[in-house]
Amino acid sequence: MIQPVILCGGAGTRLWPESRGHRAKQFLPLAGSESLFQQTVKRTPAGARFAPPMILCGTAHVPAVREQMGDQSALLIVEPLPRGTAGAIALAVAQADPDALLLVMPSDQVITDLPAFHAAIERGVELAQHDWIVTFGIAPDRPDTGFGYIASGTALGDKGFAVERFVEKPPLEEAKRMLAAGGFSWNAGIFLFRAGRMRDAMLARCPTIFVAARDALATGTVDGDALHPDPQEFGHAPSDSIDYAVLECDDRVAVVPVSMGWSDLGSWHAVQLLAAKDAMGNAAMGDVFLHGSSNNLIRAGGRRVSIVGMSDVAVVVDGDDILVISLACSQDVRAAAKAREI
Repeated sequence: MIQPVILCGGAGTRLWPESRGHRAKQFLPLAGSESLFQQTVKRTPAGARFAPPMILCGTAHVPAVREQMGDQSALLIVEPLPRGTAGAIALAVAQADPDALLLVMPSDQVITDLPAFHAAIERGVELAQHDWIVTFGIAPDRPDTGFGYIASGTALGDKGFAVERFVEKPPLEEAKRMLAAGGFSWNAGIFLFRAGRMRDAMLARCPTIFVAARDALATGTVDGDALHPDPQEFGHAPSDSIDYAVLECDDRVAVVPVSMGWSDLGSWHAVQLLAAKDAMGNAAMGDVFLHGSSNNLIRAGGRRVSIVGMSDVAVVVDGDDILVISLACSQDVRAAAKAREI
């Protein structure tokens, strides 16, 4: 049985103004009627193959997690301080049985081809059982500069490849070269490993993080379905990503490439690409009037919005905040979020 571990940290400021504070991106219905978090939970339904999920979230997100989980079983581990994916995963590993297989998934992604995802998980299981730390690489369809890349090395039978190296978010020309060369995939931040294997890797590579997580759990408190690690102990952990802390310096990391209709919805442009559109390529939600306009994203947020003679823009209304941004500049939305949020 596989133990899903769902990471719910992060403020999602790239989707401001809808995503902010306790209403973070993962809890919003950005690609369908259910939130991204709810879709993530449904990808690994509890039963014969998957255990009920272990959910890592911050204090501010506990009400949203409980509300959106409804009566479904789950174990919540409430991160007392943000310490990056390495700290969150260390908490999950320290809580789990050493022989458990942990499937770590961000809660803010879209996967439209579930059979392909489940088939990739099964390939990864065989590698994880032989103490490979498995990451799932997304088959790239464009030279995107917003993702990290994974270079595939030696084939591991028909299950995957040893990771040759990780590539930071590249400039456009390098991304084009990698796409043309083949053997590269996007790093989706989805991992599968035996808990004891990751524990040993963290003790070897980033012991301060793992020990802080272990001690924080040992001295924490329990509130119904939630574990609250001790903030003082957890505060001893430096903030780091699991990529930097472990994966880039471990010699048994594997990648399972998969094409599964994946998106991280990391910008309003990404939301527009996935949304249902009219004949002019406009994706509109709410009371929207369009005239002579094409390829836009409009989320009216309960207001009446009119767009005339505009193309390739996003208009997002949330309360008193109105964002108007070129889709080509979607990654710059954090400047507005920083200026407006108090």
